[in-house]
Amino acid sequence: MHDEGQFFMREPWVYDPNALQPSAGDAEWGFATKALHAGFHPLDDLERFRAFAPPIVPSMTFPYQRFDKIPYPVYGRTKTPTAALLEERLATLEGGEACVTAGSGSQALFNLIFTIARPGDNVVTTLNIFGEGYKQAASIFPERCGVQFRFVEDPADPASWAREIDDRTKLVWVETPSNPCLFVTDIRAVADVAHARGVPLLVDNTTATAALQQPLALGADIVLLSITKFLSGNATVLGGAIVGPEALTEDIRWNTTEFIGAIMQPFDSWLTLQYLETLALRMDRHSANAQRVAEFLVAHPKVKLVNYPGLPDHPQHDLAKRQMKANGGLLSFAAPGGIPAVGRVVDSFKLIIHAVTFGASRTICMHPRTITHEHMTPAERDRAGIDDGLIRLSVGLEESDDIIADLDQALAKLSVTR
Repeated sequence: MHDEGQFFMREPWVYDPNALQPSAGDAEWGFATKALHAGFHPLDDLERFRAFAPPIVPSMTFPYQRFDKIPYPVYGRTKTPTAALLEERLATLEGGEACVTAGSGSQALFNLIFTIARPGDNVVTTLNIFGEGYKQAASIFPERCGVQFRFVEDPADPASWAREIDDRTKLVWVETPSNPCLFVTDIRAVADVAHARGVPLLVDNTTATAALQQPLALGADIVLLSITKFLSGNATVLGGAIVGPEALTEDIRWNTTEFIGAIMQPFDSWLTLQYLETLALRMDRHSANAQRVAEFLVAHPKVKLVNYPGLPDHPQHDLAKRQMKANGGLLSFAAPGGIPAVGRVVDSFKLIIHAVTFGASRTICMHPRTITHEHMTPAERDRAGIDDGLIRLSVGLEESDDIIADLDQALAKLSVTR
């Protein structure tokens, strides 16, 4: 008989706040070295591949050696060799036990919540989350799955988090720094609150990446990643991942992904492996450029607000210095005059590109009010700090002087000042 129970009958993950999550990979390696070598080394894999670069294995099914011995991987919806290598590398970079990839960051979030929550359960989070995540929280899960989401009133206050957690809370979810307003949440403080109630903490590490922030080392249990953004770095890959305990990632893999699909394809996995090799260098450059751009914008007479943790007047500036290696490549600023002013600025850019993503090598702008966060109510956008004139700016790898010059000439088209 086939021993299907070996893979296909995975027990649901049960969170154990007392279980220590071991780190993947060699702890003595530095981050940039892990990004190059974790999961594959040419000398270690000579017999298998005889290759300097990790290979692509495009097959989506895998042959049985015997009738009664199920291969692993068995089928592409669960795992492929190339995706497995990417998962090992991402787990190593985040300092986690294991990883499971998905077709996008939004899909990874959906897979996680769909796996661990049931009708009547709830998830505690804030309005400081990405727009597609808000849509899942505000309508998709409550209306279609009976899973409620509670939005913390004051995310800077640990007591505000504690008030929302009850016996049906399955997850506490933080995005830090947040998109698009760059709110920085104290990971350690929220982890302590969640763990006191026996609830795991999820941290969306998309904007910072493991190059700048290590949520698991700060007390988080699970990390959410949109591979599409800074991890791939050039808007050519769509993918997402969950990093956490192996029992959780395998629960997602075998009890959700196996049946709904939406996997990360071998070629995209292989491309991401190549792009991760330069992640540390790219994040340093993104951060340095964004710092210069933020300093320019905060002094500009036609900008009324700048959100960037590297600025001394950012409300969580000191926390960001403690929690992050650098402040990353994402910022936002508000033009006086609301949506008409945004349109005038955006249409005046010559170098900066208006597009719906961030974390690319080229500088990109986007208007949250009319695109990613349009589903929020006006009151919710006000609470989240999403001004009608807010422009999200993903600062790229160009010369910073060129980015600043383009911003300056576009802002000059505005007749109003702050």
